[in-house]
Amino acid sequence: MMSHPIYRVRSFQVDAPYTLRIQFDDDSERVISFEPILAGELYGPLRDLSLFNQVSIDPEIHTLVWPNGTDFDPATLHDWPLYEKELITRAKKWERSAA
Repeated sequence: MMSHPIYRVRSFQVDAPYTLRIQFDDDSERVISFEPILAGELYGPLRDLSLFNQVSIDPEIHTLVWPNGTDFDPATLHDWPLYEKELITRAKKWERSAA
């Protein structure tokens, strides 16, 4: 059985529109611009900056959550460069299918 590290989001701050600086429980930090992936039913509503800025940390699952139910696996956030291209590709597909 493969095991992967469990990461928890410890804190975050808004660095710029749609951009968060996220601190993890292993003392690492990642700055993520979410703008390229904000498409589709789940992530599209976050293009509304007032909704995006309502991000918080879920106290049970220790990841970023938004009032519309959007969240991200903390491991995805921690290892964002591994997932970013795929997420952007998916967002482009969602935009095309919505058009």
